[in-house]
Amino acid sequence: MKYRKFGKLDWKVSALGFGAMRLPVLNNDYKNIDEPEAICMMRYAFDHGVNYVDSAYGYHYGNSEVVVGKALQDGYREKVRVATKLPCFEVSSYKDFDRLLNVQAKRLQTEKIDFYLLHGLNRREWPKVRDLGVLKWAEGAITEGRIGYLGFSFHDDYEVLREIVDAYDNWTLCQIQYNYMDEEFQAGTRGLRYAHRKGLAVVVMEPIRAGRLARPPEKVAKIFANARVRRTPQEIALRWVWDHPEVTLALSGMSKMQQVVENIAYAEHSQPHNLIADELTLIERVRDAYLSLSQVSCTACRYCMPCPNGVDIPRIFDLYNEAIIYDDYHHPRWAYSSNIPGILKEENRADKCIKCDQCLEKCPQKLPIPELLEKAHAFLMAKD
Repeated sequence: MKYRKFGKLDWKVSALGFGAMRLPVLNNDYKNIDEPEAICMMRYAFDHGVNYVDSAYGYHYGNSEVVVGKALQDGYREKVRVATKLPCFEVSSYKDFDRLLNVQAKRLQTEKIDFYLLHGLNRREWPKVRDLGVLKWAEGAITEGRIGYLGFSFHDDYEVLREIVDAYDNWTLCQIQYNYMDEEFQAGTRGLRYAHRKGLAVVVMEPIRAGRLARPPEKVAKIFANARVRRTPQEIALRWVWDHPEVTLALSGMSKMQQVVENIAYAEHSQPHNLIADELTLIERVRDAYLSLSQVSCTACRYCMPCPNGVDIPRIFDLYNEAIIYDDYHHPRWAYSSNIPGILKEENRADKCIKCDQCLEKCPQKLPIPELLEKAHAFLMAKD
């Protein structure tokens, strides 16, 4: 296992972290974790040098923290640092901070949570918890020894990341989505480098884009099959993330023992600036092939926004493209129809378009936006 310095701390973390969001389950029931298998997988990882495990209040409907707590018994707690997250969406008052932390510490069977992250910060959740006094509360919890260090996970634009990073001098880490298809998505490369310059450890989630990059469609699979270098799609994805010296570690949400074994082997080659020319060429060809499958050539410039009728045009096109590019309809359709704030609310769907055509005048790509919105809505509302 290779290790990297964890931001400003005098501690080194394994290049691979164990993400406990996608533990093995029974009967395809996300609530029902296969505990013996999950514990076996985590302990195998810990025995082979992984020293960071990440969970959250809501993963597996709360059962992830419980199973992680069980995996850390029998002496494993001393080998591993634990990260979990405050569910900002569950917070409505100052007293909720203590209430939720107490629940999580009990689940994890630990008196101290090493890294406590504010979960899923964005332009809506950050002002809410900030104004409720979360930073003052966290400093008190650190002084009391209930948490070690404070960080945040993030889902929004680069400008919002900068605002959050600059708002507090004592952040220890941030967690962002980053992979070779998401260089400009959300925080992106700019956010990675900015947080790193500020001294934060940068934990990368979704290095394989929820497993999608490990299951390429036929057009992309042919490129891997004919490449001069023999690498699995998942190895290429992880090595691309590790190649960036600003990355502290890559979290992988592993759900099979085979994935644990393979990822630990890949981590032996996780040094920065380690990709050879043939690998970089392969990644460029693969990225271009994925993008060629896009249904809408939207660049997310947002010139079309705000829509006078509330339609979130870039987000809808992003979900539409995601479904087609990765040949994975389930998640985009769920996200489109779930009516969850921060993902997509019902009033922001494409069927709210009244074809006023204001967006047509603003789009630099000259896309037929109302027509494309109609197609996207029909597709995303269809059953898998």
